[in-house]
Amino acid sequence: MTKWTPSSWRNKPAKHIPSDYPDVAELNDVEATLKGYPPLVFAGEARRLKAKLADVANGKAFLLQGGDCAESFKEFHPDNLRDTFRVMMQMAVVLTYGAGQPVVKVGRIAGQFGKPRSSAVEIRDGVELPSYRGDNINGMAFDPVSRAPDPQRLLKAYGQSAATMNLLRAFATGGYANLRNIHKWTLGFVDESEQTKKYKELCEKIEDALDFMEACGVTPESTPQMSSTNYYTSHEGLLLGYEEAMTRIDSTTGRWYDTSAHMLWIGNRTRQLDHAHVEFMRGIENPIAMKIGEGLEPDELMRLLDVLNPDNEAGKITLIARYGHDKVAKGLPTLARAIKKAGRQVVWSCDPMHGNTIKTDSGYKTRPFDYIMTEVSQFMQVLHSEGCWPGGVHFEMTGQNVTECLGGSARAVREEDLSSRYHTHCDPRLNADQALELAFLISEELGRYRKDEGVRLAG
Repeated sequence: MTKWTPSSWRNKPAKHIPSDYPDVAELNDVEATLKGYPPLVFAGEARRLKAKLADVANGKAFLLQGGDCAESFKEFHPDNLRDTFRVMMQMAVVLTYGAGQPVVKVGRIAGQFGKPRSSAVEIRDGVELPSYRGDNINGMAFDPVSRAPDPQRLLKAYGQSAATMNLLRAFATGGYANLRNIHKWTLGFVDESEQTKKYKELCEKIEDALDFMEACGVTPESTPQMSSTNYYTSHEGLLLGYEEAMTRIDSTTGRWYDTSAHMLWIGNRTRQLDHAHVEFMRGIENPIAMKIGEGLEPDELMRLLDVLNPDNEAGKITLIARYGHDKVAKGLPTLARAIKKAGRQVVWSCDPMHGNTIKTDSGYKTRPFDYIMTEVSQFMQVLHSEGCWPGGVHFEMTGQNVTECLGGSARAVREEDLSSRYHTHCDPRLNADQALELAFLISEELGRYRKDEGVRLAG
């Protein structure tokens, strides 16, 4: 291993980072400007998240990670942020009850702009232009000016991320996360649909628990934990120039932290052992996640863990499995077995979105709700059978009433509905009803696992 610095990644091959900026001097100036900007998160917050993820790795908590596939400048609005925060809080309450454990809440937010693309170019009617790579790189409009990478977009992305962080902190600590309010919102979801009446029993149990706590004097007024929450941010660490600019030495520990987010992840397309993204991530102290999927062999995974977490620190590494509903049962067991045998400390999380994308006859990219839930269920079953804790889920979702993923029982989205509110900038997202329904279904799975574990331990 060569000595690590925030810029040592520049000596490695780098995939999915645009190299066609028209004015490289301007890009360098923007990155230098960002180095002087305030941090978006603080090292102490990242350390607290790592400690909570250590609990997840040890089977004592559950990770809920979710948000937009790619944030946009156009859809940036406080109401949209509020709605996504709210549905994540609703999901967390349901999952907390089902798992009987704390839920660690991490948003794909305040920095999730860039997206790797399968092709560097897009062709329409014989015209070839660079692919849209996310609002922090270029624009969606199909014209040469919009599709040219623009360094000024990095400054706008930073500004939007800073405003987002400010609002999220207000939501998390200013009373909006009151447990009673969150539960009332969830009751509205249950009451509005005949299909969701089966979840009413769980809601009533939560209501009874809240009433019991209130009778014992445990209220939002007397117990701050009931009126506020810890909410963390994450994004794919794709644009390493931006990440380098946001990486600072923590004055308390003397170690390097990427202050653009509490957690960063390496994508399925950028986890090459000798490439730039792994090189950058190995030197920062933040919790790191890594997408894993079809084609990854146990030996390669072990080598990656040797580089990214040489001390086998609990809470440092989250493995986000993304296979597809028809592949997870075949691909995941060998990795889980190898991790278990080697005694590696990891958080196991399931991304049931990216492996389940299909295209309809009408040309829309979508994801069937049934496929998503099937992958989550099989992910949990595989890890249970291998003696590992299925510690988390990772969703692309929004609090808006979009029609991008098919199915769901509350207000099922049909193929003919897709065109009515298909707003995504990139990949299809679960809407609020679909996301909350998934939380109920996962809660049921976790409840069954708790009963099975209780029987096993009693025996």
